[in-house]
Amino acid sequence: MPVKTVLLGQGTCCISAGAKQISAALREEIARLDLAGTVQVKHTGCRGFSQIDPVVIIEPEGLLYSEVKVDDAPEIARSLLPQGQPIERLFYRDPVTDRAIPHHRDITFYNNQQRTVLKNCGYIDPEEIDDYLAVGGYQALRKVLSEMTPEQVIDAVKRSGLRGLGGAGFPAGRKWEACRRASRESRVESRESGRETPDSRLQTPDSYVVCNADEGDPGAFQDRSVLEGDPHSVVEGMIIAGYAVGATKGYVYVRAEYPLAVKRLGIAIAEARERGFLGENVLGNGFGFDIEIFQGAGAFVCGESTALTLSLEGARGMPKPLPRPRTTEVGLWGRPTLLNNVKTFANIRWIINKGAEWFASQGTEKSKGTAIFSLTGKITNCGLIEVPMGITLREIIFDIGGGVPGGRTFKAVQTGGPSGGVLPEGLLGTPIDFDSLTAAGSMMGSGGMVVVDEDTCMVDLARYFLDFTQKESCGQCSLCRLGSVQMLEILNAITEGNGRIEDIDLLIELGESVKIGSICGLGQSAPNPVLSTIRYFREEYESHILEKKCPARVCKGLISYIIVSDKCKACMICLRKCPVEAIKGGKNEVHVIDQDNCTRCGVCLSVCPERFGAVEIIPGREVKIHG
Repeated sequence: MPVKTVLLGQGTCCISAGAKQISAALREEIARLDLAGTVQVKHTGCRGFSQIDPVVIIEPEGLLYSEVKVDDAPEIARSLLPQGQPIERLFYRDPVTDRAIPHHRDITFYNNQQRTVLKNCGYIDPEEIDDYLAVGGYQALRKVLSEMTPEQVIDAVKRSGLRGLGGAGFPAGRKWEACRRASRESRVESRESGRETPDSRLQTPDSYVVCNADEGDPGAFQDRSVLEGDPHSVVEGMIIAGYAVGATKGYVYVRAEYPLAVKRLGIAIAEARERGFLGENVLGNGFGFDIEIFQGAGAFVCGESTALTLSLEGARGMPKPLPRPRTTEVGLWGRPTLLNNVKTFANIRWIINKGAEWFASQGTEKSKGTAIFSLTGKITNCGLIEVPMGITLREIIFDIGGGVPGGRTFKAVQTGGPSGGVLPEGLLGTPIDFDSLTAAGSMMGSGGMVVVDEDTCMVDLARYFLDFTQKESCGQCSLCRLGSVQMLEILNAITEGNGRIEDIDLLIELGESVKIGSICGLGQSAPNPVLSTIRYFREEYESHILEKKCPARVCKGLISYIIVSDKCKACMICLRKCPVEAIKGGKNEVHVIDQDNCTRCGVCLSVCPERFGAVEIIPGREVKIHG
């Protein structure tokens, strides 16, 4: 029996960092050292700490090696010999103290989290159902089918306080209850019409369960990571949901750009069928349920339930006009449809196994359980984190994230993906929950969390996010289609130095109109980055407009590159590299940038030797030599 296990993350981010090559080299070295009988290499999903990928963990010691290279494989293999020693140079080093930390349990990025949905990611092989069974997989399904009625399952979900983790935060139990009620009514209708026969329910279901795994936010990867690292948890949650609401068919709507997630989910579904967890007679209980994968095109608007169901049906994915019935009543092919997010379904087994009261004891009064965020931007520790609801922004950014690197100053954080609001330093005490973030002008959304520092222009940031949501608009609503374009034009004008002071109030008016006049969450939330940056950083808009300066020195039309005369060594490097020949001077002559010809490409700044530091960026347009 193996006495040591080498855990090697094989998520998309890990593979892109060379994890496959490292795995092959490790296996080869372990075989060469005749360690195959005592050491096993196990492929897992990503452990979330993207900053230090690829990561290798040695169990049972819990040693963590960070930023591993292929060339490290022989040394790692030798350390697994009976007399081998840990490799200190591969230990994770705390970026603040520079202290080497051998064990993953002592790394602040991990020990300040509360991993529930992500608990198995990085520990089990997602392509081996026996690994999932070994950690209690499908116990919840067995319990539900043998001990609980559908009504009892729904009651447990209601008492747990679980809210949908796809962004809207609607109480999951209430949605399940509504779908079961509509499903029963649909079944009665089928019987009375003669449409249902004893063998027809799997072929022509009266209701459906749909898992939305198609994150439109390109910066967020929670759903992908769960499907790549623990796909059976989602499958199990969907089967339990099907039993509870009376559905016999499920679909996982996943974006085609996630090929590894699609592959591993397909393997999990096939394994579940083979073991009797899916099919016409699940675990011999008489309940039938099956799941198919549908690959979407990654449209942001398909996060809206009616747009998603239309896409599943083969139509264009766009929200149905108002007024419209809820998807739980009229969804896929006109049938009651329960639609939840990956993270929502992955929580179900924990609620069944540990009890509704256990789940409800975590989090805040109105937001139970945990939240998952993609922590990125100007932050020391980037990665995927899972934290208890109620934790503050400050705790996430500084305790887990390690704060802003390079001695720079924290400026703001954007939560919720492209449509999320931007919150300033004064709101770092805001707790992470649905209601608190909404009240502050942001939202939980798709779980993105982007930290920005002093060098970020808030007007440009708002322009960047609005550009994304404007392009993703389906165009159905006039205010969303035209209002977002007009807002983007105004922001472009401001960043180019052509803004007017009345533009600020016009942006607010347009933003509020877009929110009110849009029929889906994309349009209703698209103005958030603009409205929140005006709310908290209005002075930056005013500086762009009145002073024609970008305080963060980002907007090309409102900055100047200058050469500081007493720092210039007349080395002629910048002069030679300037693509438009805007730099004047000679071998022994201080260089000068001709502001009329300068395109602000930044080449001069990038090539100026660091020891000189003669090129600087200043806010506004400059025509003088600065000494």
